[in-house]
Amino acid sequence: MASNNNLNLAAQGKNDEFYTQYDDIQNELNCYYLYDKNFLRGKTVLLPCDDPQWSNFTKFFTMNFKLYGLKRLISTSYAAEKKKFIYKPMRDLFDDKDLPQFDCSKDFSHGKIFQLEAADLAAVNRPLDALKDSWRYLDGDGDYRSAEVKALRDEADVIITNPPFSMFRDFLKWILDAGKQFLIIGNKNCVTYKEVFPLIMHNKIWSGARPWTGGMWFVSANAECVDKVIDGQNFKNSPSIWLTNLEHGKRHEPLPLMTYEQCEKFHHKLRGVGFQRYDNYDAIEVPATSAIPADYQGVMGVPITFLDKYCPEQFEIVGLDRYTVPKEFLVGGRVAINGKPTYARILIRHRRRGDD
Repeated sequence: MASNNNLNLAAQGKNDEFYTQYDDIQNELNCYYLYDKNFLRGKTVLLPCDDPQWSNFTKFFTMNFKLYGLKRLISTSYAAEKKKFIYKPMRDLFDDKDLPQFDCSKDFSHGKIFQLEAADLAAVNRPLDALKDSWRYLDGDGDYRSAEVKALRDEADVIITNPPFSMFRDFLKWILDAGKQFLIIGNKNCVTYKEVFPLIMHNKIWSGARPWTGGMWFVSANAECVDKVIDGQNFKNSPSIWLTNLEHGKRHEPLPLMTYEQCEKFHHKLRGVGFQRYDNYDAIEVPATSAIPADYQGVMGVPITFLDKYCPEQFEIVGLDRYTVPKEFLVGGRVAINGKPTYARILIRHRRRGDD
């Protein structure tokens, strides 16, 4: 594993300061709650890479602590001096400078930790009022790789956050090394990483409930990385998705499909062209998830967006093109048609009766 210094250097050139909107958190978590109202009951939830003073993750779980039946909520932040861009929210959840815990000598160099239990909520009239008295400074800067935050990880049952995209591989390994349940946000292309794809292929992790189309809108701390401004707040669109190992109902919904003949006759990407075979692998090219034929029993190459609709009871994932086709046959690292490489393709086939 790369050293912390190397990882820090890798992150310095990236803009990782994107902050998740409350509605996106609520909409995603609602899907898991509707599938199983006890999915977090009696559990300790850790929100690392967060900030208890203004984070929407902290706000959401504080507001829904009783509804979800949490045992404990822990939120930690990274020291301000270690961030490339400093986010200044339109409004903090509380003003820490008026509180007895505030220490100007630590406020820039130390991370913060917020911990909440049922007794803390019982002592206040409004859930968010509990934030004021339930935080302190960490001993260190709040780096998730520190021994201090690792200990919190080991105490937790579930880890939920929007981690730095440039550190995604390492962050996911940090979770999986501890054998934890999780729900995190990553760039859409993360599903093709060699550290990630095998986990998806073997149904160890999967896509969250939110549709992949349209990307996600984040609050941006970098004034030069903005796609729109609403009421003075900078927003950036990113092709991002949720990844998880928590169950939700959407992933068990089978896709309605046309037959091979119907796809070639009616699908706009196949009409007049038909299904084509790859030059360098025994499979047909399926240009869109909606064009998967219901009655084809061989291997099919589909776009990575297929994972948004993937039902493990309906399909088996055979591999990803660049990890499955022998290197000497790859064209530009991909499967090819008439000598031209396609975009990344996931290789799938229908599950047959009796398949595990």
